[in-house]
Amino acid sequence: MTPLLEIKSACRYFGGLHAVEDFSGHVKRGERVGLIGPNGAGKTTLFNLITCFTPLSSGAVFFDDTDISSLKAYRVARLGIARTFQNLRVMPNLSVFDNVSIGALGALGHSPFAALTKRANYANDIGRRTWDALEQTGLQDQASELAANLSYGKRKYLEIARALALSPRLLILDEPAAGLNDTETAQLAEFVLRLSGEGLSILLVEHDMNFVMSLCERVMVMASGRKIADGSPQEVSNDPVVLEAYLGSEEEAA
Repeated sequence: MTPLLEIKSACRYFGGLHAVEDFSGHVKRGERVGLIGPNGAGKTTLFNLITCFTPLSSGAVFFDDTDISSLKAYRVARLGIARTFQNLRVMPNLSVFDNVSIGALGALGHSPFAALTKRANYANDIGRRTWDALEQTGLQDQASELAANLSYGKRKYLEIARALALSPRLLILDEPAAGLNDTETAQLAEFVLRLSGEGLSILLVEHDMNFVMSLCERVMVMASGRKIADGSPQEVSNDPVVLEAYLGSEEEAA
C-alpha cells in the first residue's frame, strides 16, 4: 500500500549549512512514527519542509500519492496535514473557541477576507468543527476563556485542538510533551493513542525518549541533517550508530 506520507531525498540548505540532507522516509496510514535526534539534527526543519512552511532545496514530498512539494502551506493543511509547533502559537487575547475556529476556517477553505466579512454564512460549519475539536481535547468547558488564562498544559491541547479542527489525516506534533510533568505526559500519551485508534496518522518529534519509545510503532533518527536509523523502538534504541550520535564515540569522550 502506498504510504500516506512519503519523503524522497529531501534537502534544505541555508547558504553553506545543510540543515536536511538527502532525507527519505514515510508514514503509513494509521501509523504512529517518532522522529528523534540530537539538538540541531534538522527535525523541525524537516517538519517545515513537509508542511511547506520552508521550501525544499531539492527532493520531493508526497501526500496520499500527490506531490505537495511546491504547494503553499495553507493548501497542504487543507489537503489533510495539520501540525503543532515547538514554540506555542496560541493567540492569548482570543478565546479558546476563536483560537480553534481558525483551524476550522482553514479546513473549509475560506479566504481571510471571507472569514472577516462573511463569517455568519459559515457559522454552522465553523461551530460544528470547532466544538468537535474542543470535545476531543476536553476543552469544551473553557471555550469562552481567554487563551491567556489557560495553564501551559492546556495551551498544548489548545494547539492540538486547532490542528484537529482541520479534520486532518496526518497530525504532526513538534515536542508535544515538552514542559509537561509526568502525569501530564502520561495523559498526553493516552490521548495520542486514542487519536491513533480513530485512524489518525501521527508523526512526532520529542526529546522524552520514554514518551517516544512507549508510544510510537516506528522511530526515525536524524543526526546532522541525515537519517541514520529507521526501525522499531527496540531496534533503534540498540543501534550503535544511534547511541554514538547521542552519546559520542569513546574516542570523542576520552
